Amino acid sequence: MLETTHRKGAETRERLLAAAESAVLAKGFAATSIDELIAAVGITKSGFFYHFKDKADLAKSMMLRYLEHDRAVLDDIFRRGDELNEDPLHGFLVGLKLFAEMLGNLPEAHPGCLAASFCYQDQLFNREIRELNAEGVLAWRTRFRERLDVIAFRYPPRSEVDLEAMADMAATLVEGGLILGRMLGDVTILPRQIVLYRDFIRSVFLPA
Repeated sequence: MLETTHRKGAETRERLLAAAESAVLAKGFAATSIDELIAAVGITKSGFFYHFKDKADLAKSMMLRYLEHDRAVLDDIFRRGDELNEDPLHGFLVGLKLFAEMLGNLPEAHPGCLAASFCYQDQLFNREIRELNAEGVLAWRTRFRERLDVIAFRYPPRSEVDLEAMADMAATLVEGGLILGRMLGDVTILPRQIVLYRDFIRSVFLPA
């Protein structure tokens, strides 16, 4: 009985977080109300406060959930790339191809990025949430920079290149691709940006 109650509680919490993320991506955090979330999930207001002490606590939980999902997706994609090719450059290229394919297979335009939405409205959040958001971006930089350092050791770049800027390029292309794709209603923009990044990586490191 206790296990069933715990499971149902976890499911309700997840439904609240999912509903909150959809609402925030659609119209922003400030315009998302607790009342609409409890109506969407079908619980009482006291049920909401059982899971989150206030809206700031909801925001923190949303960010932690987003960062964990982001990490898990990238871990899985680039792990599969490495399993398919042990060479660091070619494994990375395979991983980028898998990433582009995943984005291209989404049934509709990606709804957006929670990190970007929180950044645009950072005045609404406390320091802890802003720092969590920054940590997520830095995690992308670290992930890609570590990979590029290994690649550069094996395949010295054909010309001088700023590896940190190249690492940041992955995040900037994703964020920009999300915005452009949503504005233009074109689901192909984001995966095409990743393919272009893949081609750029290849051109920098592979001999002519």
